[in-house]
Amino acid sequence: MKILLRVSAILWIIWGLVHILAGVLTMKGILTGDISSSVSGIADAIDPNLLQMNYTEASGAIIGQHGFNLFWIGIVTFISAFYIWKGNKNAIFLAAITGGLADLGYFLFMDLGGFVNFIPGTLMTIFSSLAIILSYYVYFKTLKKNRIP
Repeated sequence: MKILLRVSAILWIIWGLVHILAGVLTMKGILTGDISSSVSGIADAIDPNLLQMNYTEASGAIIGQHGFNLFWIGIVTFISAFYIWKGNKNAIFLAAITGGLADLGYFLFMDLGGFVNFIPGTLMTIFSSLAIILSYYVYFKTLKKNRIP
C-alpha cells in the first residue's frame, strides 16, 4: 500500500510543479502586457495567430486570476504530496479536492472543447486522476481493515 501512496505523491509533485509553472507563465504574460501569449499558452492547440488581438484590461484581469489560481492550486497539491507520501489522509483529500476539481473544469472546458494538446494538459489530467484513484484505493482499503466488526 505504501508504494501506491508514493506513486500518488510523485504524480502530485509533478502535477503541482507543472501548474505552478503554468501559473507563473500565465501571470508573467499579464504583467508584461502580453495577454495574447498567456491565452495561447493556455489554449495551446489553437494557432497562436488566431489568438493575437487587443484584449481588454478586464480580459487580462480574468486571465491573470486564472494564472494565480493555477499557481496556488499547484502549491497546495505540491505540498500535499509530501504528506501523502507519509500516508496523511487529510492530504489525500486536500489534493483530490484542489487538484481534482481544477482538472475537472479543465477537462470539461478545455479538453472536450479541443483547445489543448495532449502534453502537458491532458497528461496532467490523467496524472491527477491516477493520483486520486491510487490514494483513495489505499485510504478505503485501510479504512476497511481498521473497522471493528
